[in-house]
Amino acid sequence: MNSINLRGVNLETAHIPGPSDRTPLVFLHEGLGSVGMWQQKGRHWPTELCAATGRAGWLYSRRGYGQSDSIEDVRGPSRRHGAWPIGRHTPDYMHQEALRVLPEWLRAVGVQRPVLVGHSDGATIALLHASQCPVKACIAMAPHVFVENKALTAIEQARLAYCAEDGLFRQRLARFHADPDNAFWQWNDVWLSEAFKAFDIQDDCTRIAAPLLCVQGVDDEYGTLEQLDAIQKANPACTRMELAHCGHSPHRDQPESLTTAVAQFLESID
Repeated sequence: MNSINLRGVNLETAHIPGPSDRTPLVFLHEGLGSVGMWQQKGRHWPTELCAATGRAGWLYSRRGYGQSDSIEDVRGPSRRHGAWPIGRHTPDYMHQEALRVLPEWLRAVGVQRPVLVGHSDGATIALLHASQCPVKACIAMAPHVFVENKALTAIEQARLAYCAEDGLFRQRLARFHADPDNAFWQWNDVWLSEAFKAFDIQDDCTRIAAPLLCVQGVDDEYGTLEQLDAIQKANPACTRMELAHCGHSPHRDQPESLTTAVAQFLESID
C-alpha cells in the first residue's frame, strides 16, 4: 500500500506484515519526519520493534511530509479550503491531526484501538489521540506537552541551518520529502510563532486511561526531563524511561535498549 486518500488528499502509507491476532503498532513521525525517515543508519526500527513484539505495523506521512500531498500555500495565511486547512499551521495543528486526521486514517486502514508509537510531534499527537480516543497503549518518545525555551532555541538554529547558503540541510531533507520546503516550513513557522508559546497539553494527559510509556534521552537537544515530569504529574500511572547517552531520537541513539523496554511494556497487552 503506497497511499491512502482522505478527503481528496493522498497520505503516504506503509504496512509491516505481522500476526493478525495482536494489536498492530501505529508509528507517528516527528516534526520533520516521514515514512522514509524511520529508516536511518542502515536500520528500520519500526520493523525491528514489530518483530520483537510479534505485531504488524502501520506508518504514514502527515500531509506535506514524505511522499504525501503538499499543503497549499504553506507559508500563507491560515484558512480552510474544503475539508482541509491550508496556509500556515495554527497552534492546534497537532490536535487536528490527533482528533480528525488520525481517526479517519485508522478507519481507512482498518485498525481499531491501536498501540500508538509516536516520536516528538508524533508523540504529542499520540498523547492527544489517547486522551480522547480508544487505544490499547501509548508510547511517547521525546514528547512535547508544553513549550520550552530549549526547544525554541534548537528550532531557531534549525531555521538558520535550513536557510544557509550551502543548502546542505535542505538537501538532506530532500532525500526523504518530495517537497522539503513544505515539510520544513509547516513545522518551523508554527513552532516559532508567538501564538504557539501558549501550547500546553498537560491537562489532556490526565484523561489517558490506556497504559502509557514515556521515553526521553537525557541529552535531548529539543527538551528537558521536565516534559516527563509534567506527564507523570498529570498521569501518575505513566511508566517513565530515561535513556543515557541519548538525544532527541531514542530509536536512533539507543535502539536496542528502547526495543527491549517497549517489548517488555507490551508483554501483557494483546
